[in-house]
Amino acid sequence: MTAPLVLGIETSCDETGVGIVRGAELLADALASSVDEHARFGGVVPEVASRAHLEAMVPTVHRAIEQAGVALRDVDAVAVTAGPGLAGALLVGVAAAKAYALALGKPLYGVNHLSAHVAVDRIAHGDLPEPCVALLVSGGHSSLLVVGDLTGDVESLGQTVDDAAGEAFDKVARVLGLPFPGGPHIDRVARDGDAAFVDFPRGLVREAPYSFTFSGLKTAVARWVEARERAGEPVPVADVAASFQEAVADVLTARAVAACRDRGIDHLVVGGGVAANSRLRALAERRCAAAGITLRVPPPKLCTDNGAMVAALGAVLVERGVEPSPLDLPTDSSLSIV
Repeated sequence: MTAPLVLGIETSCDETGVGIVRGAELLADALASSVDEHARFGGVVPEVASRAHLEAMVPTVHRAIEQAGVALRDVDAVAVTAGPGLAGALLVGVAAAKAYALALGKPLYGVNHLSAHVAVDRIAHGDLPEPCVALLVSGGHSSLLVVGDLTGDVESLGQTVDDAAGEAFDKVARVLGLPFPGGPHIDRVARDGDAAFVDFPRGLVREAPYSFTFSGLKTAVARWVEARERAGEPVPVADVAASFQEAVADVLTARAVAACRDRGIDHLVVGGGVAANSRLRALAERRCAAAGITLRVPPPKLCTDNGAMVAALGAVLVERGVEPSPLDLPTDSSLSIV
C-alpha cells in the first residue's frame, strides 16, 4: 500500500505553513512569515497575523504543490492545526483546509499543534518510539509530555505556569535592546558571552516537579540590567544573554531528563521553536548521553511552526485508520493535548 500523500496547513500564530508529506517523507515545506510586520510592535499582533494568513494562504499552497511535484487532486487527506493558537489565525487555516477538503472530496483531519511538534521528528528520524518523553518549548508553550501514541495517548507531566520559554526570550531581548523575535538574537549574541557571569535563578513550581516558571527569571534579568543602568555602568549584553540562556536551558533539560528517568523511558524528543536554540540542544545532548537516553531533535527549520509538522501528524492519523474530522470542525485557541 502506498504511503498517504497529506497536505498540512499551519496558521496558529504568525507563520503560514503548508507542508506535503508522503508517509514520513517530506516533499514540500512552504512558509510565509509575517514576523517583520510584528517586529515594530515588539510582539505578535493577532489581527495583523490573521490578515497576513489570508493574503498568504493560496500562494503558499501553490508553492508547496509546485515544490512537491504533485497535483492537488493527488492528495489523500488534508490536515490542519485546529488549536491551540491565536483564534483569528486558526480560523483562517481551518477555513482554508475545509475548502480544500470539500473541493477535492478528501478527508479532513484537525490536529493539535503540540502533537504536531512531536510528530515532525518522524520526518527527520523515522517512526517515533512509543512511549517517549517530549519536551515542547515555544513562544506560547513549555510542556513536558509522555507520548504513548500520537493519535491520542498523551499524558501531560508539566507545563509552564506563567511565561513560556519563548515568551521569556522575547521579553529579555527587549530589555537588552535586541530585536524581535528574541530567541535567535539572544542565541547569536550569547555565543560571545560568559554563561556563568550572572547566576540567575532557576524557578521551581511547588508540588509540580515537571512544570516550569520563567516569570521570576525574566524579572531577575530586568532588575539586574536596571541596577547596572542606574549605577551608570555599561550592560554586558552578551554575558547577560548567555547567563539567561543558560538558566532556561538548564531548567528545561534537567526536568526532561528527570522525567525520563522517573518514568523509565529512554527516548526524549525535543520540539518547538526554542528547540532551535544552540545551547538547549547542546546541553540536552550532553545530559541525555550521560543518562543513557536517546535524544531526538528535528533540524532547526522543522522546530519552528511549519506545515510539514501538521502533514506529518496527518499521515500518522491516516495510516492508523483514525476517523476524519467533520466538516464543521471548530477551532479551539486553548485546545488541550490530553
